[in-house]
Amino acid sequence: MDKPTIILATSNGIGMGHLARATAIAEELKSVARPVLVSVAGGIAEIPSTVGIACEYIPGKARRWIPAHRWDRYFRDRLIAIADETGASVISFDGVVPYPGFIATKLKRPDLKIVWVRRGLWQKNILRFALPIQSRLVDLIIEPGDIARAYDHGPTSQRKDAQITSPVSLYSSARAKNREDARRALGLDLNRPAVLVQLGTGDSDMNEKMRAALSGLVGWPGLQVVLTKNPVDANGLSLVPDGLEIKVQRYFPLAEVLKAFDGAIAATGYNSVHELLPAEIPTVLISNIRGTDDQDARAKWCHDHGYALRADHASLTDITATVQRLSDETVRADLKRKCAELSNTNGGAEIAQILLQLAQSSKKGSNKTFARFMAIQLIHKATYLYRLVRPYAKNSLLKSREILYSQETNAEYLRTHIKAEQRFEHMIVGASQHYINRRHEIASKAYGA
Repeated sequence: MDKPTIILATSNGIGMGHLARATAIAEELKSVARPVLVSVAGGIAEIPSTVGIACEYIPGKARRWIPAHRWDRYFRDRLIAIADETGASVISFDGVVPYPGFIATKLKRPDLKIVWVRRGLWQKNILRFALPIQSRLVDLIIEPGDIARAYDHGPTSQRKDAQITSPVSLYSSARAKNREDARRALGLDLNRPAVLVQLGTGDSDMNEKMRAALSGLVGWPGLQVVLTKNPVDANGLSLVPDGLEIKVQRYFPLAEVLKAFDGAIAATGYNSVHELLPAEIPTVLISNIRGTDDQDARAKWCHDHGYALRADHASLTDITATVQRLSDETVRADLKRKCAELSNTNGGAEIAQILLQLAQSSKKGSNKTFARFMAIQLIHKATYLYRLVRPYAKNSLLKSREILYSQETNAEYLRTHIKAEQRFEHMIVGASQHYINRRHEIASKAYGA
């Protein structure tokens, strides 16, 4: 019997959480199905050459390559096209809210089964009001488990519409490199301490938090500090205080080399927590309160139960002081010992089995054509109003309106063209001529003259 094809689509979040979860699920599917990753997150550039999973990048609405009123139709047509090309019967979507274009696939392909992978631990923001509608428009909701679920008091916590699994993580003790091999892979000295910093930069408050965190590492003898992104502000000025040795390293998946580190400083996103703590890395958590994810609730749970140190994200002084504690060998040993209790992050395998069973099932998905149509119209209008209040950041104008079509899998090539100011249409390797032609039609309709 042929392996079924399952499409794993993701939104573009503040971090890599959506894409990391989808990748973890895809890894578990590889032996029993043909997973295809589709994402508006630029991080997908790393996956084809490193993980060996078929991928496509989709330019998000925020890129403004496509007029906003056309984007959801474009997203719908992209999903349907890849489903038709691969014979997929299931599309999952990992995102805070299911895009209207994702829901609309059912209007064109009623036999498709659509699944919303909906993370819990929401803040109580305006998006909660759409939950009752959105939840009824998909065939299945899956909630990846969260180690801090006991502190979840958000709008999803009282709902009974999701199938809850164990936490999902790209970290696996069986696949992770040992300390020496991980350090060699990252080009680190084998005998000196090393700390990973994953905070992000950009906004002025994030820059200040980065500077405060790095200041807390000054004075740690022989320390090597690894970041995945160059720590500079919007003007290109360094955020690194004097006296620190900084290495900027890009490695995917980072979960494979976490054993290289004696400690970490990270935002309290789903991905970071469910990789660093199961890997037994002593960690200082500094919450990012933007977005829907209730990072501070997760940080409080980790701190209260002794799995990590929590710095007050609103106090630069506390951030520096808490990070300084990480240099204490006794503190690190206590955190490491406690983290060893976290063993069950098998959610990726559990979700893979759920999706596989759904793909193999002859049972048709729900038929709510009119409800979906009306909901899509409502969500469109609500999104329009929301973006009037909170518009996307302005992007620079396209330098070229020519469309580049590519089946490239090289990470550097993909990173370059995803970030470039030219329309980029990415296709899976080995695409049929019919699919190529269809993709030209979709792009032409979306981009217009």
